[in-house]
Amino acid sequence: MHGPAVTTITYVTSRIPPNFAFTFTTTIIPKMDVKAAKRRKLTDKSLPTAILQNPDFAEDSKMYQSLLDMERKLDWVMTRKKVEVQDSFGRGVSTNRTLRLFLSHTVSGQAWQPQEDNSTGETNVPAWQLKIEGRVLELPNQRSKDKGPPRKFSTLVKRLVVELDRDPKLYPESNIVEWPRATGSHNPVMDGFTVRRTGDTPTNIRIVLYLDHYPEQFKVSPELGELLGIKEESRLGTLQALWNYIKINGLQDKNDKRVVHANDPLRQLFGGHDTVPFVKLPEFVARFLMPPEPILLHYTLDPSLPPPDRPTAWDVEVKIQENPSASRTAIQPSKELLTQLTQIDDNLSTMAQSLHNSHLKRTFLQSFARDPAQFVSAWVESQSRDLEVVVGSGPSEGMTVRREELRRGEFFRMGWVEEAVAVQEGLRLAARGVGGQ
Repeated sequence: MHGPAVTTITYVTSRIPPNFAFTFTTTIIPKMDVKAAKRRKLTDKSLPTAILQNPDFAEDSKMYQSLLDMERKLDWVMTRKKVEVQDSFGRGVSTNRTLRLFLSHTVSGQAWQPQEDNSTGETNVPAWQLKIEGRVLELPNQRSKDKGPPRKFSTLVKRLVVELDRDPKLYPESNIVEWPRATGSHNPVMDGFTVRRTGDTPTNIRIVLYLDHYPEQFKVSPELGELLGIKEESRLGTLQALWNYIKINGLQDKNDKRVVHANDPLRQLFGGHDTVPFVKLPEFVARFLMPPEPILLHYTLDPSLPPPDRPTAWDVEVKIQENPSASRTAIQPSKELLTQLTQIDDNLSTMAQSLHNSHLKRTFLQSFARDPAQFVSAWVESQSRDLEVVVGSGPSEGMTVRREELRRGEFFRMGWVEEAVAVQEGLRLAARGVGGQ
C-alpha cells in the first residue's frame, strides 16, 4: 500500500529579504481518502457539559435532553415493534374462515339396482361408501392477487373418527374408522375421505372431527371463562383477555408494574394469593385450558334407497393461517420519510458538532483573555512536554530543551538554530515594514 503523497512547498514573501524563505511540508490526501472522509457521518448529538450547566441555556438544554431521551425510547419501541411484525409475518396471520363440510354416499350391488351381467358366476355383494369432503369458502370482495392456493381438506383436520352403528355379528368389519394426521409425508394431503363397507341395512353414522386451528384453540374452564367472557380461545388470546381484565379493574401495582394484585374473583383462581408476578400469569392461565370440543356430525345411510342428488352440507368456523406474502406487502417503509429522517439526524449531528467546536474555541479565547501571560506560559509548557515526549528527552522545567544542552556552545551551531533565527528575523523585518508604511 502506498501512503499519502508528501509535497514540499516554498513560500517567498516580498516584504522579507530575498535571502529568507519559508519552507513547509504539506501532506496531500489522495482523492480516495477525501471521499471516504466525506462519507463519514457524525452520530453524536449530545451537547457539551458546559452548555448544559450554563444557567442561560438551562431551559433549552433541558428540553433538548428530554427530546433526545424520547427519541431513544421511540427508537427502542420501533425496533421492538419491527421485530414483532417480522416475527408475525414469519408465523403468518390468523383469520376466521368458513369451512363447508359435505357428506354424501353411493351404493352398489343393492337389490333395487339392476344386476350386471356376470359371466364369471360371481355374485354382486351389496356395499356402500361414505364420502367426507370439505373446502374453505372464499372471502367476499377479495382481490385475486390476495388469493392463495386453496387449502386441502386434510390439512385442516387434526383427527377424524367415523363411528358406524352396526351389529358386529352381522358385519365383522371394524365399525370405528380413525384417521390421525401424522407429520411429514406419511399422510398426503387430500380433498376428502372415503369409507367403504359391505351391507344393505340402514346405518346411523356419527362423525367426530377435530379441526387444526391456527393458532391452537383451547376450551376455557367455566371458572375463568365466565370471568373473562370467553369459552374457546388460543393460549395467547386467553392471556390477553386476562391482561385486559387486570387493566380495566386497575389491578396492576402502581409502583412495581411487574406485580398484579388479585381481587376476590382472581384470588380464587390464583389459589388464594393476594399478589401474583406478571411472569406467572401464563402458568396460571394454562391451568384453566382444556382440549377443545370436537365437531359432531350425524348422518343416516340407507342403502335400500337411491342416494340423494346433492350432498348434505354443514358450515363451521375455523382459524387458519393466511398467505404470509399477501400480508407482507401491506406494510412498506416510506423511502421519502426515511430520507427526511436521515437528513434531520445529519443536521442535528452537524449542529451538535458545531456547538462542541464553538465551545472549545470560546474556552480557548476566554482563557487567553483572562491572563495572556499565564496562558502563553502554560501553553509553552504543554508544548514543551509534548516535544520532550517526541524527542525522548527528560523534564526541562517548562523549557523546550534541557538546561545542560543550553550551556554547551555546540547547541547554537546546529543547523536548525540558524534556520529558526532567519525565520524570526524575517518576521521581525516584515512587521517593521508594515508599521513603517
